[in-house]
Amino acid sequence: MAGKNIKVLLVEDNPGDIFLLQEFLKEVTTVVVDLMPVERLSEAINYLAKEIFDVILLDLSLPDSQGLETFVIAHHQAKATPIIVLTGINDETLAIRAMQEGAQDYLVKGQVTGDLLVRSMRYAIERQRADDALRHSEERFRVALKNSPIFVYNQDIELRYTWVYNPPSGLTVEEILGKQDLDIIPGEDAQRLTTIKRGVLTTGIGTREEVSITIKDTTRYYDLTVEPLRNESQEIVGVTCASIDISERQAALRERKLAEEKIREQAALLDVTTDAICVRDLNNQIIFWNKGAETLYGWKATEAWGKNATELLFDEPSPEIEAALLQATSKGKWQGELTKLTKMGKEILVASRWSLVCDEEGKPKAILTVDTDITDKKHLEAQLFRAQRLESIGTLASGIAHDLNNILTPILAGAQLLPLKFPDADERTHHLLEILEINARRGADLVKQVLSFARGVEGKRITLQLRHLIVEVAKILKETFPRSIQISTDVLQDLWMVSGDSTQLHQVLMNLCVNARDAMPNGGSLTISAENLLIDENYARINLEAKEGPYIAITVSDTGVGIPKEILDRIFEPFFTTKDVGKGTGLGLSTVLGIIKSHGGFVNVYSELGSGTSFKVYLPAVEGMETITPEQLPPQTGHGELILIVDDEVAIQDITKTSLETHNYKTLIANDGIEAIALYAQNRDKISAVLMDIMLPSLDGLTAIRTLQKINPKVRIIASSGLMSENKLSSVAAVGINTFLAKPYTVNELLFSLQKVLSGAK
Repeated sequence: MAGKNIKVLLVEDNPGDIFLLQEFLKEVTTVVVDLMPVERLSEAINYLAKEIFDVILLDLSLPDSQGLETFVIAHHQAKATPIIVLTGINDETLAIRAMQEGAQDYLVKGQVTGDLLVRSMRYAIERQRADDALRHSEERFRVALKNSPIFVYNQDIELRYTWVYNPPSGLTVEEILGKQDLDIIPGEDAQRLTTIKRGVLTTGIGTREEVSITIKDTTRYYDLTVEPLRNESQEIVGVTCASIDISERQAALRERKLAEEKIREQAALLDVTTDAICVRDLNNQIIFWNKGAETLYGWKATEAWGKNATELLFDEPSPEIEAALLQATSKGKWQGELTKLTKMGKEILVASRWSLVCDEEGKPKAILTVDTDITDKKHLEAQLFRAQRLESIGTLASGIAHDLNNILTPILAGAQLLPLKFPDADERTHHLLEILEINARRGADLVKQVLSFARGVEGKRITLQLRHLIVEVAKILKETFPRSIQISTDVLQDLWMVSGDSTQLHQVLMNLCVNARDAMPNGGSLTISAENLLIDENYARINLEAKEGPYIAITVSDTGVGIPKEILDRIFEPFFTTKDVGKGTGLGLSTVLGIIKSHGGFVNVYSELGSGTSFKVYLPAVEGMETITPEQLPPQTGHGELILIVDDEVAIQDITKTSLETHNYKTLIANDGIEAIALYAQNRDKISAVLMDIMLPSLDGLTAIRTLQKINPKVRIIASSGLMSENKLSSVAAVGINTFLAKPYTVNELLFSLQKVLSGAK
């Protein structure tokens, strides 16, 4: 090998691995390697038909061939060329099988260096040459030893069996090849054999000795001859041995030891994986338990051995388990998802694969189970699917809410104007008008719930101290809930601030408390608590909607009937309710979820049948002082300012016109954006402000606003819409409009917004 180039055929489809191997070989200066890379097995076969290579580096996973079949085809095509198998860390078992089929060596990707690669190639070439020399003389030996009781074999420089003929009774060639004496002969006897053979390798002088091997009180005697095995250059590459059994013996005990050693080797490989691997006999008794099983289930191997697998891992036997066992024993395999118990009693969900293990005669003897923990994966999938489902339904709900807001706007404003128009009406008329206004507001609140669910609500956000809000809600509950329900609060005194809409957050608390009341028909306890909480990276990783940072956690707990496990994942769906017809819309919890998400928070629920339910609301905390709002101050009337009203709904035009003129404003009406631009161009010096609907026919509101701003950059505009989506609000802000009036609006809200615009407030 010294001074000679090594010609190598590399069969690998991964460009990264090819590049790494080429770089490794460049670092080696002791030998020159001519590397021919190909990506497919078919290309390799074509090259082998035309050229001769010193060694083949073969990946078993190729585009046109997979697994052990890849080696078999390559080996058949180039029997005289040594093959080194390239394998991943998790495929060493496959590589060992390839070694048993004739591969000279294998290398694990990720653990290869240049020197290691060259040493492996040299070793493979020398070993192949030795094998070739042995094959030439094999026929001569076969004829001479055909009817002889002599056990003849060759071992390489590491004393691994490379050729075996006429093995002792009870052993096969396959069981011996590739092994060392220590693999098949236990204890001191194997060590003595190794010492004898290493002496021959060292001195180059053959020897003949009588050896004895004792296994469990059974002694066997052999006449052993050991000679050095040389290659064409007379270098010692191993030993050739002849062994004659000079005593009557039985091979059962040695076979048993060999089998046990195999099992230990395989067990060592199985302990590398993170999957839980368990083998149980046909009586369901555990006979193997790897490190992955110890980690996943908490039981040590010594604790699990001999235990009934069903009793150890399941709360109770189930038809599902029986069906899996039946399929595994009848069809040889089964796979599916199972809920199992850990040593601490925790339920985990696993992807489980069962395989029937048979003996050499094909008779079933055990069941191999491989479990992968998918608990966190399933939890994340459930969160993702629920979010996608709610988002799709929310898109539909938003469109409906827009139309309802346009309908409710004139009704609500009209109900407030009529008492001003008819101040002398009788008490019954005033009562009817009051009922009209109350129900219009209820309808508007219902629409807000739909918009909240649609994740499009962006109410007025201020810096809030939630402690005041919780105290206010608790006061209302104590006055309105049955006496059989005890109301209590537990709120941290130095609670952090949040940025939010107080009306919407009030609605969240009321919805959760009303649900708690309905869950306690016979009375109980309702507790509202709040605390500061820092969410870390680990928590954020397992909850899709959580982020690292400070939060306020509000918990609404009851001692009611609880929520059944099978419907717990559906309670936030819109229109889903377990209440009787007429007692619930199914929008309460979907509204809660929509509002909290629009505030950047999330909601968790914990419930147990018969023990009550806890809803935990998480809101991001902010710094700053509590905002004081002037919303309770009555807005001032106008002073004859001209207001351009732009809306395509006739009813909204009329009621807005009446509302403004009643409060000393003058009005102009435009049905769409084109008409609004024309009227403003004619009256720009007279018009003080424009009330512009965003969703208009012919020319939409945003385009009309941009055009008015080109006519007069200082034009004062109030944008209005029945759908307050985040995209819509961001579009309004993008054109420089900071005042937005959501439909349906009251007369006071309209006048307050107009006063703010005319005074120049932002």
